[in-house]
Amino acid sequence: MIGSINGKKVEFQENETVLSVAKRNGHFIPTLCEMADINHAPGTCRVCLVDMKRKNDPEHHIVTSCTTPMEEGMTILTRTPKVREMQRLQVELLLADHNQDCASCIRHGNCELQDVAQFVGLQQTRYHYPHFYLQRTRDESSPAVVRDMSKCIRCFRCVNVCREIQGVDALVITEKGLGTEISVRDHLPLGESDCVGCGQCILVCPVGALAEKNDIEEVMDYLYDPELVTVFQFAPAIRTAVGEEFGISAGTNVEGQIITALKKLGADVVLDTNFTADLVIMEEGSELLKRVKDSDPLPMFTSCCPAWVSYVEKNYPEMKEHVSTTKSPQQCFGAIAKTYLAEKMDIDAQKMRVVSIMPCTAKKGEAKRPEFTRDGRPEVDVVLTTREFARLMNREGIQLADLEPSDFDNQWMGDYSGAAVIFGTTGGVMEAAIRTVHKVVTGAELAQVEFAAVRGLENIREAEVDLGKGIGPVKLAVAHTLKAAGQLMEAVKSGEADYQFVEVMACPGGCMGGGGQPRSKHAYQASRLERQQGLYTIDKDAPVRQSHNNPLIRKLYDEYLEKPLGHKSHHLLHTTYSDRKRLVKHTMKEIWQEIEDRT
Repeated sequence: MIGSINGKKVEFQENETVLSVAKRNGHFIPTLCEMADINHAPGTCRVCLVDMKRKNDPEHHIVTSCTTPMEEGMTILTRTPKVREMQRLQVELLLADHNQDCASCIRHGNCELQDVAQFVGLQQTRYHYPHFYLQRTRDESSPAVVRDMSKCIRCFRCVNVCREIQGVDALVITEKGLGTEISVRDHLPLGESDCVGCGQCILVCPVGALAEKNDIEEVMDYLYDPELVTVFQFAPAIRTAVGEEFGISAGTNVEGQIITALKKLGADVVLDTNFTADLVIMEEGSELLKRVKDSDPLPMFTSCCPAWVSYVEKNYPEMKEHVSTTKSPQQCFGAIAKTYLAEKMDIDAQKMRVVSIMPCTAKKGEAKRPEFTRDGRPEVDVVLTTREFARLMNREGIQLADLEPSDFDNQWMGDYSGAAVIFGTTGGVMEAAIRTVHKVVTGAELAQVEFAAVRGLENIREAEVDLGKGIGPVKLAVAHTLKAAGQLMEAVKSGEADYQFVEVMACPGGCMGGGGQPRSKHAYQASRLERQQGLYTIDKDAPVRQSHNNPLIRKLYDEYLEKPLGHKSHHLLHTTYSDRKRLVKHTMKEIWQEIEDRT
């Protein structure tokens, strides 16, 4: 079918919206609620207005392009004086009901509302109603996420992602008119709700209504305290993502520049979470083999993702014994840094501060768990997201793209394998574990080191590996997004699935799509393929590609831990989980009835 946009013919399919046809043909239309790669029912912001004229209809109509299907012979104009005037008024009204303290907003300079205001030519706001928006909720009860509803523009993207992508459904729409607010189900504080802190809602929020807890000032205090020794770690997914905040192509490995930047900031020791990712494989792989041999609870679920662990504790506490007791690489790093590393470097562990740079907001909550303390202090003192790290560099005048790369230079924890790097993508933990488990059981390395069966982006993937020697075939599964994880858990509980080993990552694509990663305007997960390919390339080019072949991991066991699942490693590297299920939970039938009642 053929129509016209701004005087140019365009082809389109039946039921395709004016907005999608315009975008595909290079015609920009501003919007604050539509997002390209999520199935979101838009039309709430009313900014994507166009002039529409149907075939055989002399009248022109102003319509929202995201809800209007393109029709044969339809003529669309996107920038007429009337359209621009109505867009300006709509944005002006949005701003009137919006906290305009932009200078202190976490989205300052990266705000979609500011962008749209500039695009429509808004020069001043005539209306201002603080008595409405200042009465709205500000919720800081979560260790990971801050809700500031004075900045919310009610685009409902967050509700859609929490419900449709993650299946958590912690966010709901309450009240009506100017009182409409994105609230937490059952009117709970976010920290007491079903929220697991994954931060996917932050990735889609166009303004500063949802944000990670800002811990930059605490890190600055550590850096400028001469009595403290600051030890920084950064996760595998950081190195192929943070460059995006500095105009570097997505997927580019900026590991060396990160090391240089942290040294310029004043870090005393710069290390890689990849080192303890290798350590986790040694412990978790050994735990899997023990469970298989001793008929302990199977399947065993990976425990690297704190949002997933929280999801199990809140939704399937009866299954918590199936989660690996091995701590995440972040927490293993903190435990080893404040014991082994402190001893080797002759540092008082009480004066050591471990700072993590993570792609994940849920890591903030993980670091604050009471289980993860040592001698009265947390194993990891503070967590910065990728975005916070970028803001810290910017405020200190450090431009990542201009830095010369540096190498890790620590002789105790300064090395890692390619297997550790792929922890940053869905399927990576599973693949890394299989590389090592196969060697431990059979005595031989995998013939093909890249275990392609667990790679891909399907939400649930299955594979099988034959370990022989009395163990035989082991059935594997990989899931990413919590909605897929919930489906998998139901299959396991019902007996439909009989896996032995399951990897779950809460975020789409795994850590590379984490809630703390750089955002893309109008696209939810715009760069995850490039980030993933960047990680696979690092693994492919690594001189050592299996965790058990990391010489510094061998040294750690020889000199300190003795053996996987030994007394000392059990004390330092393993944990337990809690039952955090709320007494009153809604069934999906009740939830959908509530939605129907409100609409």
